[in-house]
Amino acid sequence: MQIGETIRKYRKERNMTQEEMAHRLGVTAPAVNKWENGNSYPDILMLAPIARLLDISLDTLLAFRSELTAEEIKNIIQEVDREFREKTYEEAFLSAKRWVEKYPNCEQLIWQLGLILDVQRMTKEIPGADNYDSFIVECYKRALESQNEDIRNSAADSLYGFYLRKDQYEEAEKYLEYFSKQNPERKRKQAAIYRQSGRITEAYKAYEELLLSNYQILSVIFHELYMLAYEEGNREKAHMMVEKQSELAGLFEMGDYYVSSVRLEQATSEKDVEAVLDIAGKMFSSVGNIMSFREAPLYEHMAFIGDVSEEFLDNMRQNLLKCFWDEESYGFMSGDNRWLELLKAYE
Repeated sequence: MQIGETIRKYRKERNMTQEEMAHRLGVTAPAVNKWENGNSYPDILMLAPIARLLDISLDTLLAFRSELTAEEIKNIIQEVDREFREKTYEEAFLSAKRWVEKYPNCEQLIWQLGLILDVQRMTKEIPGADNYDSFIVECYKRALESQNEDIRNSAADSLYGFYLRKDQYEEAEKYLEYFSKQNPERKRKQAAIYRQSGRITEAYKAYEELLLSNYQILSVIFHELYMLAYEEGNREKAHMMVEKQSELAGLFEMGDYYVSSVRLEQATSEKDVEAVLDIAGKMFSSVGNIMSFREAPLYEHMAFIGDVSEEFLDNMRQNLLKCFWDEESYGFMSGDNRWLELLKAYE
């Protein structure tokens, strides 16, 4: 909205004629008329009196808004994107720059304009592409100051990518601080810095740590999906989730104990004697290698703390025995001599 339209809008809201407004401002009615029709603009010294008379802020009078709606931002980005297709990069750049100047506090818009300018340079041959670096970085850094965490993280991600492409690894690393240490994306980005900067061993280690932590997350998710399917009586889906969880343990080289043990809960709930017997046997025989994943090639660059003691392994066996001797959970197995022989063999 232009300043003339703003003046007309708020003048009418206050039931004020052009003559009344002119009289109170000490100007002529034709002057007010020209302002409202966009034929001329108020003198800069008149802006504050006009705002006071209309009971609005100077920002409102000047049609300044720090924020735009999501739809308005989308429309602006689409317009700039169209200009990239139909005009030169320089012309589209100047258009984007004007939008930033018009809405200097709309951080979402500023970040997206910086991003589209950056991306366009990666997909096209732009003469003097580096000449636009300072403006693009400025857009990202302005968005980085946002109170909105999503905008702030997006800006940090863009700055990380910008400096990584420039092989400025120390600068790229600075922006990882904007990501939580619990966020796996932070470690993945750190690993990418290690890889591109030639720190190969560190890169392997970081990626392997990501693999192991993601296995743990995925395994828990499959188990919870199993529980969900089981609780709603969907036996087929419950079986599928258990199979996937077991396959996952194999894929991530976790060892036989984990491949087998994830099947136990389902087999027990279904009182499947043959399955429980088979699973329990495999768990007992592989418990000594429960930490075998530490030796797996998939995690060869990781440093694991402490050795697995015999005391720890013995406690594991005793806990398994205690669990399997429990009459409430495994009473349905007590009539099978093979079951009793298995448990006594490991006592």
